[in-house]
Amino acid sequence: MRRVAERIVGERVTMRVVSFFLTLWAVPFFVWAQAPMPDALVRDVTQEVLEIVKKDKDIQSGHTKKTLELVETKILPHFDFLRMTRLALGREAKNATPEQLSRLSEEFRTLLVRTYSKALSEYREQKIVVKPLVVKPEDTEVRVRSEIHQSGGKPVTLDYYLEKKPEGWKVFDVEVAGVSLVTNYRSTFAEEIRAGGIEGLIRSLAAKNRASAETKAK
Repeated sequence: MRRVAERIVGERVTMRVVSFFLTLWAVPFFVWAQAPMPDALVRDVTQEVLEIVKKDKDIQSGHTKKTLELVETKILPHFDFLRMTRLALGREAKNATPEQLSRLSEEFRTLLVRTYSKALSEYREQKIVVKPLVVKPEDTEVRVRSEIHQSGGKPVTLDYYLEKKPEGWKVFDVEVAGVSLVTNYRSTFAEEIRAGGIEGLIRSLAAKNRASAETKAK
């Protein structure tokens, strides 16, 4: 009886372990099944954000706190800032420690918050059209194309580069009128690194972010 009991207990423990690991694999599968396609993600987030801006006069007039909250809650969760930081650093990324990359990522994130906040405060009924995308099952990186239409001017291309992650699609670069966001920062970052190393770049970004925050607070 004792051996039978031990066998039953052992089988239960084994089943629990198996069940645990099956759950770990099932979670990302469930996320994939529920996650929207990259073009749908860009379109839905864009529409939601612009609808909020259209209805909120404070944001339209440049209300800093509300604009920052909108960017933080609706836009930034869909970005991969660590990869963006690595791309902006280029070859210098291999010389940065994990701790430096983390700090740089945070400062770069703050920098992009300011960029998006300014863009939203300048929104004046432009229309953004997201073009449909065909995604293959094996695709892990895609380019979602869109255009900004404004009265009296030609459409401006706005493309998003996304990578498939366990938690869904994440943006790692944005291209405006053919100009890459991360590539645009790369030359600036390289100059800062040549002048003061990785730490010098971190200090420079932190100083610019503080100065911008202080200016908005006045």
